[in-house]
Amino acid sequence: MNAKQKNATGEQIAGRAGAEKSDTAMLDVNQVATLLNCSSRHIYRLSDAGRMPKPVKLGSLVRWSRAAVETWIAEGCPSCRKGA
Repeated sequence: MNAKQKNATGEQIAGRAGAEKSDTAMLDVNQVATLLNCSSRHIYRLSDAGRMPKPVKLGSLVRWSRAAVETWIAEGCPSCRKGA
């Protein structure tokens, strides 16, 4: 299904692009950097310092939950360190 298809009522229905914006989506470092308008290296620095939600590591892959990142942004990007 592509992004230009329409449903029975004539509304445009999302294809793959819409699926990527799901709350359960896992974001790579470049996608998180785009959300925060910074470099991927800065994302790794924030993560290593405990200043953002912890990523999920799948072998050599590092991913962040879209919902966790968006909640963190909505809360004003507080430090995620325990006791901070």
